[in-house]
Amino acid sequence: MSCEGCPSKGNCGKDQSTCGVENNPNNHIKNIVAIMSGKGGVGKSTITVMVAKALAKKGYKVGIMDADITGPSIPRLFAAENEQAYATKENYIIPVEVADGIKIISLNFLMKNESDPVIWRGPVIAGVVKQFYTDVLWGDLDVLLIDMPPGTGDVALTIMQSLPVSGVLMVSTPQPMVSMIVAKAIHMCEQMHVPVYGVIENMAYLECPNCQEKIEFYDTAQLHQFFEDTKTKLYGTLPMLDLIRDLNTYAQYNENQKEIVHDLIDSAVDQLIQDIGC
Repeated sequence: MSCEGCPSKGNCGKDQSTCGVENNPNNHIKNIVAIMSGKGGVGKSTITVMVAKALAKKGYKVGIMDADITGPSIPRLFAAENEQAYATKENYIIPVEVADGIKIISLNFLMKNESDPVIWRGPVIAGVVKQFYTDVLWGDLDVLLIDMPPGTGDVALTIMQSLPVSGVLMVSTPQPMVSMIVAKAIHMCEQMHVPVYGVIENMAYLECPNCQEKIEFYDTAQLHQFFEDTKTKLYGTLPMLDLIRDLNTYAQYNENQKEIVHDLIDSAVDQLIQDIGC
């Protein structure tokens, strides 16, 4: 397949002779970044939303693909769970646009009830993810963030093989068990020739509200060993904080609260921008 017409031409690690990427000629997406972990419950979706908001604040055009088909949470994190996505007469899907002009697509936007279960086998789920890339009218985007499901199975493999992913942002927590599973995801990226830009450690510490002392939950020496073993770099660490936990109520935050959330992720986003060359 030719790279001509691909919005990620020259910006992905795929071999042109074996590339199976299908593109929508109506879309022009400069960079695709997968937010991945390999482990559930580490806050990938929350980090995805925080990164999207920070990028939008810097003036970038941002989209989010919720690729966690059986457990989508992006709509609720934007307090957009009552929104619906609609199709054009050409059968393209129009993404839901939320605050800051961020465009998002999630299977929950296509379901009658958000609590309805998705009882599908892997190939069907993988096909939906491909359609979220080819059939959604993303338009012009500087960055499309993909909120990945846990694990290194069908969906992760489909995304890395069938979408022109620029690179991956890993999310972890400092527990040794989690780090081991995240390492599996990192090694998958290596085998798929997809670069891992960096790692964000979520829920890494607690800051005392009285004296502002940082209370570490785990041995930081193990964290340093993890980065040495995986040859990755740390973008930043985030605390256990109610403003992050309650991100779905972001619109109700005062400006000071919004700035606290923004400042926590801003340095990591600056590093991401530099690494993707955006």
